[in-house]
Amino acid sequence: MRTALVIGTGLIGTSAALALSQRGVVVHLADHDPEQARTAAALGAGTDEAPSGPVDLAIVAAPPAHVAAVLADAVRRGVARGYVDVASVKGGPRRELEALGLDLSSYIGTHPMSGREKSGPLAASGDLFEGRPWVLTPTRDTDTEVLNLALELVSHCRAVPVVMDADAHDRAVALVSHMPHLVSSMVAARLQHAEEAAVRLCGQGIRDVTRIAASEPGMWIDILSANPGPVADLLTDVATDLEETVQALRALQSSDEAKRHEGTAGIEDVLRRGNAGQVRVPGKHGSAPRVYETVAVLIDDQPGQLARIFADAGRAGVNIEDVRIEHATGQQAGLVQLMVEPKAVPVLTAALRERGWALRQ
Repeated sequence: MRTALVIGTGLIGTSAALALSQRGVVVHLADHDPEQARTAAALGAGTDEAPSGPVDLAIVAAPPAHVAAVLADAVRRGVARGYVDVASVKGGPRRELEALGLDLSSYIGTHPMSGREKSGPLAASGDLFEGRPWVLTPTRDTDTEVLNLALELVSHCRAVPVVMDADAHDRAVALVSHMPHLVSSMVAARLQHAEEAAVRLCGQGIRDVTRIAASEPGMWIDILSANPGPVADLLTDVATDLEETVQALRALQSSDEAKRHEGTAGIEDVLRRGNAGQVRVPGKHGSAPRVYETVAVLIDDQPGQLARIFADAGRAGVNIEDVRIEHATGQQAGLVQLMVEPKAVPVLTAALRERGWALRQ
């Protein structure tokens, strides 16, 4: 691939354009908002000048509701040899294109499984997709050349290609992305009118659960409008679990010992099923989940503290697998939780204590 046209310069489109540009592909940028395309160009994602002829690959980064119309226009104008879209829903847009009677041999639906809570070109990054799954949904009609172009795109973005049926993909993302987002939003909504004294007690748990609720509502309305059935089915199952959990909690309030025992069993059941589901979530780089141990370090909220901790860990030969930061309420201090291999814990704790860090047991 030598040339590409990215249509839609939001977070995903601009991130893909940055990755391609960094690998020597000449990228042209287009958007219904020319100012947004100019912003992406200023970031180094490519040029907002129109290509002089057909490019190798056109990447449509429009919301699901608009993908079919944008793709149909691009195909009719013959702007590229191959076409992909990167929308988070695959079955609906393809059926819309088929209904328009287009030859879809030059098209393949794709979906990079990566993103951020923020939107727009200023939130983009050339390494957004690195190590992340990138779903491809070819059909029997898909030209081999177009599939190869899509695989080249995934390779340039350093993502991991995953081939799926379009409808199976939509059911999967309803489970791992769309339904969790709504649940996160519903939990976060409980905080809107909560007493300030209660909100000030927020810790890492509530931050983890509500993080994705910060996303742009308009974008999620587009996504959910394109995949409502599978998401509604999953929320029906969640509602059943929720009702059973409420009943179990009410039983725990009872003065009847048998009912309290029944309530305990119900709560234990949902917690254990949660344990069983959570361990199936892939670990780093999509590998099997691994168990890490935590080394907690107390730090002052000052510039350079994190860099010092990482540098000291590096000198001790310890790889930090993951990190979390919990800020102390009302204080300029916090707790850094370093996740490491169990065998690395004594090495890291000794090294950090030697360098003057305060550790929490």
